[in-house]
Amino acid sequence: MAHGLETIDADQSPIPFSSLKLDRRIELGLDDRRYVETTPIQTVTIPAVLEGLDLIGCAETGTGKTAAFLLPIMQRLLADDRAASEESGAGATTGTRGTRALILAPTRELAVQIEDEFQGLAYHTSLSVAAVYGGVPAGPQEHALTAGADVVVATPGRLLDHMSSGSTRFENLEVLVLDEADRLLDMGFWPDVRRIVSALPSSRQTLFFSATMSEDVFKSAREIMREPKLVQVGRTTMPDTITHVGAEVPSGEKAGWLARFLRETGGPAIVFVRTKRGADRLASRLASAGIRCAALHADRTQAERMRAVEGFKSGRYTTLVATHIAARGRAPAGGGPRGY
Repeated sequence: MAHGLETIDADQSPIPFSSLKLDRRIELGLDDRRYVETTPIQTVTIPAVLEGLDLIGCAETGTGKTAAFLLPIMQRLLADDRAASEESGAGATTGTRGTRALILAPTRELAVQIEDEFQGLAYHTSLSVAAVYGGVPAGPQEHALTAGADVVVATPGRLLDHMSSGSTRFENLEVLVLDEADRLLDMGFWPDVRRIVSALPSSRQTLFFSATMSEDVFKSAREIMREPKLVQVGRTTMPDTITHVGAEVPSGEKAGWLARFLRETGGPAIVFVRTKRGADRLASRLASAGIRCAALHADRTQAERMRAVEGFKSGRYTTLVATHIAARGRAPAGGGPRGY
């Protein structure tokens, strides 16, 4: 028993996705993406989620956590649709019962990634998904929510805005997922999460997924889950591939020192600064010194933010200069963080 929770054995060998007996339409999506065998977190998590258990899944980033919760959610929703179709003797009416699965993410970039993964895996199904986040017009999101998208992937702040306007339909919600739960806590979103959860059906299945697990994460999980089980794969602390280096540099020499450091290391690197103006100023100075970089902060448009992130991922930029709230956007006048 870890932290008072029952732990599911994660020391299991990968298995072929074909052995999970998923809906044929899901299998076609897996074939499209050339997914053959489960990763360790998927091996343990998918059967447990299919059983309807509340689950806390902990594994390092890049281990397949997203598919670990998307696949069983898709299987559940398709089974519901099939049962409804057989009962009515007509075609399934997906999207008419309101949203059935809600996934909360700390940043708009992660929300987009989850939406993209869902669309790929669900390509051969009739399941619908809507990503809800700030920095873009709210109208299309409101339409998707009102229509009852099967799955909604949302940042907390923008979702609360839609909930206050009455455009959400969560009365038939079956599954709630908190992805990167540690970041939701670290970034101060937990009060917003609690407000969202209080408006959801209490009979739902709740899933936590995180790269690290602290006592705060376990405490928060217990607040909204029912007898959760724990799945832990690999390390749950800071990976040893990250090196910590300290240097004392006079204020006026920081940009020059940083440019030399970045040229020596070659990147990729993310540089955090305190203000949006400081991010723009430092990015400009680094670019003048020959560093391929982009600024990322809340005053950038969504298109500019996405270009910066995609450029960093593709290698076009070796450095991102970002404010500490870049991933969640503009804070409200009251001072608290919002999931934009």
